[in-house]
Amino acid sequence: MAETRKLAAILAADLVGYSRLAGSDEDRTLARLRALRSDLIDPTIAVHHGRVVKRTGDGALVEFRSVVDAVRCAIEVQNGMVERNTGLPPERRIEFRIGIHLGDVVEESDGDLMGDGVNIAARLEGIAKPNTVCLSEDAYRQVKARLDLKVTDLGATQLKNIAEPVRVYSLEIGAPEKPTAQAAPAILEQSSRLALPDKPSIAVLPFQNMSDDSAQEYFADGMVEEIITGLSRIKWLFVIARNSSFSYKGKSVDVKQVGRELGVRYVLEGSVRKAGGRLRITGQLIEAETGVHLWADRFDGALEDVFDLQDRITASVVGVVEPSLRQAEIERARRKRPENLDAYDLVLRGLAHFASVMPEDIKLAIGFLEEAIKLDPNYAVAHAYLSWCMEIRYVRGGFDEGDKAKGVRHARVALARGGDDAAALAVASLVILLLDKDAVAATSGIGRAIALNGSSALAFLHGALIHGWAGDKALAEEYANRALRLSPFDPHGFQAYMALGAVRLRVFRHRIGTLVETE
Repeated sequence: MAETRKLAAILAADLVGYSRLAGSDEDRTLARLRALRSDLIDPTIAVHHGRVVKRTGDGALVEFRSVVDAVRCAIEVQNGMVERNTGLPPERRIEFRIGIHLGDVVEESDGDLMGDGVNIAARLEGIAKPNTVCLSEDAYRQVKARLDLKVTDLGATQLKNIAEPVRVYSLEIGAPEKPTAQAAPAILEQSSRLALPDKPSIAVLPFQNMSDDSAQEYFADGMVEEIITGLSRIKWLFVIARNSSFSYKGKSVDVKQVGRELGVRYVLEGSVRKAGGRLRITGQLIEAETGVHLWADRFDGALEDVFDLQDRITASVVGVVEPSLRQAEIERARRKRPENLDAYDLVLRGLAHFASVMPEDIKLAIGFLEEAIKLDPNYAVAHAYLSWCMEIRYVRGGFDEGDKAKGVRHARVALARGGDDAAALAVASLVILLLDKDAVAATSGIGRAIALNGSSALAFLHGALIHGWAGDKALAEEYANRALRLSPFDPHGFQAYMALGAVRLRVFRHRIGTLVETE
């Protein structure tokens, strides 16, 4: 059997107390594990260029090209687990222990890894405490200058079935490094960090060119510039200008430091890799303060027309980032103390209840949105979503004419005052069509929304419905397909299929009518 020796960073992870959890409720434990793999673990491994060598039921063995990637991956997974375990009793918490080693391994023809490099990583995982990461000295040497966590030197440790003792270091997740006298100037610098704007803020860092082809550097830079431009069209978002974010180009940066230096809550970073005649783009959205990944994905395309590929990927990234940011902001607002809520936070809390579109939740959403309008009578988004709430209550709550009139009134206000907000215009336009049957105002409003933000999945979803019901088959299909392309996993994606169904039904009826007339 052919085999290859190489140097690799190996991460070994294992679930603490799996037998106990499975014995208590095996089905729920397995379901939670599957969800963690799909939502947190696998995306984080992919973002940091890891390769899952094998799974061990309740654990995994992962190979990385660099120790830095392996450690970043481990920290983000452990941070994610701390967040997910918040509020759960100890007996229901899922906790991992992780070991990382840099060493020589043997790769077999089927991709499996063997050798001391693997064995040491596995033994390090075995001695790690829950929610910690144990590093060998070889691994720690590569990352010690980059860590801002508390590190405990466990000294030379005899690992099971390993001939020589290995010096081990333990990272405590969530425990910052204790300041020293030499660190005082850095602390003073942090105290003068830029204040966060009064709305969500994001910086798009230069994407890393992972290809040997230096020509892709220009492609990556151009795409990042387009992404910055696209995000700038989202009026509720504060976007750092290109000149500032590109000052980090070619540097190894810490996302938390970027957040402090630029005064942003979120950071978008990624990479470009060329393979043959194709390009692969990866992107990840990170909450700067915690380092937690909110979203990660990859995009592939042929190099036949690089500018078309650049445009498509840019639109896809912007289209997916907007709802991800919105959801992150909703969760942040839900954690704030009630006495600290402003109009923006009240709208976000309203949207959290709006998602189910059920009358009992809509009633709660209406309360938050009305409070937001009291604080800011000109808040177009609050008027728009309040109008949508009234439309839902009208249809699902008994066809009360008062709800209908209130919905139309707030939709009109949103159209009048939402001239620079695509979301407000898109929502209000749909409500105007549904409640007031004003196709002229609806098509005009949705046209303005799309002109403002050509990457808004919401605008295209509502545009598809509006033009579908107005009888413009071609435009409805174009908008529906565009919306599904921009946000393929959007919970409101069913609206695109509703629009496609509406235009198909109209065509079907027209053909049936023609046949009847002919006969």
